[in-house]
Amino acid sequence: MDKLKLVTYCGLYCGLCAQRCRISREASRLKESMVKEGYEFWGKELPGFKDFWTFLTDLSNPGKSCPGCRQDGGPPFCSIRKCAKKNKLDVCVFCKEYPCKRLLGIAKGYPTLIADGKRMKEIGVEAWVQEQEERSKTGFAYVDIRCYPYEVPEE
Repeated sequence: MDKLKLVTYCGLYCGLCAQRCRISREASRLKESMVKEGYEFWGKELPGFKDFWTFLTDLSNPGKSCPGCRQDGGPPFCSIRKCAKKNKLDVCVFCKEYPCKRLLGIAKGYPTLIADGKRMKEIGVEAWVQEQEERSKTGFAYVDIRCYPYEVPEE
């Protein structure tokens, strides 16, 4: 489902991750500034520059630096993703056990997660994605409200 491309199994929206909405933009600005200064030509003489330039280029492209949860981006050990896939769920909100202890664990760090999940269930995934796209235009990112520490129980 294309509408789910940027929706994580737990119910977060990738477009609200700082990696996609801020870091990639800032990395692009840094790269543009460095290109203006000629780094792409003479920077090659600096130790570690080639690896740095590749990293900066990838960081400038959010689809490359993190393709999204459904494309195996994010933490490979994610127990939520493993559980959702095992139970053939598009999003955890459609599980009869929602919210489970795993979701409650991650919700400690993402205070809007449960409310957003209820909203998704209420209006449907497509309308919810539209709302999240509008939300991203405001400049909001999860990092603005994220709480630490939080843990996601393995089982």
